[in-house]
Amino acid sequence: MIIACPKCHQANRVPASRLGETARCATCKEPILPVTKPVHVGSPEEFQELTAASSVPVLVDFWAPWCGPCRTVAPELDKIAEQKAGGLVVAKVNTDAVPQLAAKFQISGIPTMVLMRGGREAQRVSGSMRAAAILSTFGL
Repeated sequence: MIIACPKCHQANRVPASRLGETARCATCKEPILPVTKPVHVGSPEEFQELTAASSVPVLVDFWAPWCGPCRTVAPELDKIAEQKAGGLVVAKVNTDAVPQLAAKFQISGIPTMVLMRGGREAQRVSGSMRAAAILSTFGL
């Protein structure tokens, strides 16, 4: 996975299996892990690496830029990513950019959030909701 440093914006390669740990930027030494922002997934291969190798659960948001409810839930997922850093990774999959994943998971409505544990789907919910409701729905 490529994680951009929040301070210097340097791209840092981090194994998905370490996303729940702590790490520092190779350039400026600022903390880059645990991940406190949603991770954007750009390919089925990235998705597979992230969900199969992650040592923590991955909450995947299937969304699209044109979707109003998706834009409404985005700040709530930002809150969750920050609040649960180190214990959960929030990933975002743009269904327009990576339609193969939307098809694989039979996403028929967006936003749809899927909780992945050990590379397998554990639970899913569709619709826009607040951070507390999302966490409650998934038992997080």
